[in-house]
Amino acid sequence: MPATHPTTLADNLRLLLAEGNNTQIIGLLKELQPYDRSLLFKELDYKEQLQLLGRLPTELAAEILEYLEPYLQYSLLDHLPPGPQKEILNQLSSDVIIQLFTAIHPRQAEQLMAALQDPYRSKIRELMLYPEDTAGSLANIDYIAAREWWTGKQTLSHIRKIGKEAEIIAYIYVLGPLGQLTGVLSLRELIMAPPESSLKEIMATNVVSILAEEDQEDAARLLARYDLIALPVVNISNQMVGIITVDDILDVIEDEATEDIQMLGGSRPLDSPYLHAGFYSLFQKRIIWLLLLFVVQTLTGSILKHYEHMLAQVVALTFFIPLLIDTGGNAGSQASTLVIRAMAVGEVTAGDFFKVIWREIRLGLVLGLSMAAFSLLFVRFLHGSLYIGITVSVTLIAIVTISSFIGAILPMLAKRWGVDPAVISAPLITTVVDTSGLVIYFLLARWILGFA
Repeated sequence: MPATHPTTLADNLRLLLAEGNNTQIIGLLKELQPYDRSLLFKELDYKEQLQLLGRLPTELAAEILEYLEPYLQYSLLDHLPPGPQKEILNQLSSDVIIQLFTAIHPRQAEQLMAALQDPYRSKIRELMLYPEDTAGSLANIDYIAAREWWTGKQTLSHIRKIGKEAEIIAYIYVLGPLGQLTGVLSLRELIMAPPESSLKEIMATNVVSILAEEDQEDAARLLARYDLIALPVVNISNQMVGIITVDDILDVIEDEATEDIQMLGGSRPLDSPYLHAGFYSLFQKRIIWLLLLFVVQTLTGSILKHYEHMLAQVVALTFFIPLLIDTGGNAGSQASTLVIRAMAVGEVTAGDFFKVIWREIRLGLVLGLSMAAFSLLFVRFLHGSLYIGITVSVTLIAIVTISSFIGAILPMLAKRWGVDPAVISAPLITTVVDTSGLVIYFLLARWILGFA
């Protein structure tokens, strides 16, 4: 029987595992980027994954685990022997450990916590006190800190000693006697400075930092605004809690954007990826908004019933209802999307309330007038009635103006009331605009066409 040859990296890795060739296993994995190693790791079955972790150097094993989901991280760590488990766990970065501990059962977290070494364990417990989605919950304690009275030579020696454990060494955070953040300098500035200069002489004192209790979205904005690769996190006494690195914030941005998009679609945000979410969970997240919007939408039926005598006399009015309410919904959605995005990136604040409203009213009026000219010709050509054309055109101006106003005001009011603006999503705005648009249409038709 001919020998089979591995056709993929995963097959090759399985063969090396079966042979027990640890040297070639490590060599194969070191040729790959960290993320690619995790993808290769996921191609193995659970038994092979455990076997591989037990044969890898601690640093390499921890690097692979950092890219896995918390439930898989825990399952693998829990089934490793105590020795490798402890070594790998202590090698994981603090932000990964916190994410893991908060995702599993508290009793399971306590079991793993016991494997952490002091003072690492104490620092992890302190960071876990910060609520989820705050800057403190994202903080990483693996940073380079130095005292302001140290010389450049002393600081470089310190970096050589502990730099391997740090998340980044591009920034050195300078602390005062009580651990308060007093300054920062780059590694380049440190190298270029005279060796005997004190850090107090060469550090920058205008440090961009964030309070641990502030929202993680604020941290993302600061990193982007000042083009930083790491942001120091401090407590109310200005003492260093940790740092947030740009790679941590990229995950936050992706999660926040996903949540906002799901809410903009009229659904509560999912707790897990779409294909991993349970069928009942998907149903539960979507049915509440659908029912709410359905109840609100029933108002349109009541409005149509109230004006049925008018529709019976001029049936042509019916033809333009979908056109008008859809245009109003589109205008409202445009305004709300622009305002929500501007609020999310800090371009618009609560102080800009009246400025935004006035801007959208003027814009809605100009948009409505532009469309009214076209709609007058369209209705006149389609139906032949000048008065119905005027009714539709004037209604269009009013609906687009009011829709732009509603689309702008609802997200800003939501923010003021402490509700996520994305909750005031396009489906809700469309529903509100549909109802108000019908009322405007029939009131104008009554006035222009002379109904009693």
